[in-house]
Amino acid sequence: MQQLPVLPYSLDSLSPVIDAQTMALHHGKHHQAYITKYNAAVENTPFENQRVSTVLKNLDAVPDAIRQTVRNNGGGHVNHSFFWTILTSNPEDNTPQGDIVEHICRCFGAFDQFKNAFANAALNQFGSGWAWLVMSETAELSVMATPNQDCPVMTNHIPLLGLDVWEHAYYLTYQNRRLDYINAFWNIINWAQISHYYTVARRGFDSSFLV
Repeated sequence: MQQLPVLPYSLDSLSPVIDAQTMALHHGKHHQAYITKYNAAVENTPFENQRVSTVLKNLDAVPDAIRQTVRNNGGGHVNHSFFWTILTSNPEDNTPQGDIVEHICRCFGAFDQFKNAFANAALNQFGSGWAWLVMSETAELSVMATPNQDCPVMTNHIPLLGLDVWEHAYYLTYQNRRLDYINAFWNIINWAQISHYYTVARRGFDSSFLV
């Protein structure tokens, strides 16, 4: 049975970028709802005790009757469990660091060009979804967007950075100003954690840090 992960910081620690009320609703209500529905869908099936990201990589093996529920809610659980860990209020952790910075510059031409590509993916995702920095099986880095709660593992990519652009993630503070939310997001990214995930991912295309 999947469980709601404990946040590694207080609800108000990311304010004013993400306010405490949004965090409480996003984590305690929205994320919990994904977990509850996922657990109900896979109960007493072979998928119950598998890592959710593994199930998502092999959705074709999931019976038609529960596949969409597993996709939506399993994706919601994996995406959010990852998202909470790559946020920080610590300025030292917020500084881009490690080998991933060099790799980003090599793949995008410059770090600012990566930021622009990521921001454009987040801004132009129509409706609900996510923007991602991902690694491919050949260790290439790229930016992608996914609709709804689709997860990069579904297309054989490992997420290294993600931004939730569902309205429930930002509407209380930013209303319809998604770009303001995207711009503020850069101030709370935990690059120390992302650098660690990058190191893990480079070892044999390892996504074991995902639930």
